[in-house]
Amino acid sequence: MADKATRVRIDGHVLSLSNLDKVLYPEVGFTKGEVIDYYSRIAPVLLPRLTDRPLTRKRWPDGVGGQPFFEKNVPRGTPDWVRTVTVASPGSTRDREEVEYVVADDLPTLVWLANLAALELHVPQWRVGPRGGVRRPDLLVVDLDPGPPADLVACCEVALLLRDLFDADGLRAWAKTSGGKGMQMYVPIAETSGETTSAYAKELAEKLAHDHPELVVSSMRRSLRPGKVLLDWSQNNPAKTTIAAYSLRGREAPTVSTPLTWEEVEGCEEAEALSFGPADVLDRVEEFGDLFADLSTLEQRLP
Repeated sequence: MADKATRVRIDGHVLSLSNLDKVLYPEVGFTKGEVIDYYSRIAPVLLPRLTDRPLTRKRWPDGVGGQPFFEKNVPRGTPDWVRTVTVASPGSTRDREEVEYVVADDLPTLVWLANLAALELHVPQWRVGPRGGVRRPDLLVVDLDPGPPADLVACCEVALLLRDLFDADGLRAWAKTSGGKGMQMYVPIAETSGETTSAYAKELAEKLAHDHPELVVSSMRRSLRPGKVLLDWSQNNPAKTTIAAYSLRGREAPTVSTPLTWEEVEGCEEAEALSFGPADVLDRVEEFGDLFADLSTLEQRLP
């Protein structure tokens, strides 16, 4: 017999939550109800990372052992109170293709998405305005992707080198884990073009690859990547998205893309030390607060 739906009222909206006992992470028995509980509790620090950003979801309706799918468009049955925005799809031919996105600005929307087994939440580096117009990028991101046997420890080493380059240009940077084997670094910037942020990030990536060829690669060529950390500057393309800070990942066990302190990056000696699950992240927020809080307010100009 199918589980009965549980009806809850959140901020004036009634949601019907189904199959709360369904195991979405079989290796550890982590259920849909626990996914919803995590997203409900992490919402105060997660929602600022999603506000005004068109949301791409990666859903696992049959759990992480099943077939996932990416979803950009608003799904059928979306409640009328969910904020949506229709924008030209970045990268489409002459922007002819339009996508109607969900924008997760509030707790009811976050819970509704969790009930759909939207485990991963991916956002671009740009926002939409109050009337739906597309703003220019306000974040610069560099993805640090290690090629085995390089791991998160190597990513931390490269992150410190990259931080030094940002520092030299008067820019403050933040780091987080990807929730998997890699990391991302963010620099909040005054709104500028995707071409400008991409060109600047590419320049830094190529400099580090030149100065540290044994450790860093800036080219996507797979033959160059074993044992090195790829600095993927192309994430600044407006058509691309990056896993949001505090989002779950669809791995064997529920890991979280977790903001880090620079002391943690400097002291990293084993990859496992920077792997965090939902309970770990909730404890960290209680201890540190939102380590990414300034990304919403600080504007820095690229040199």
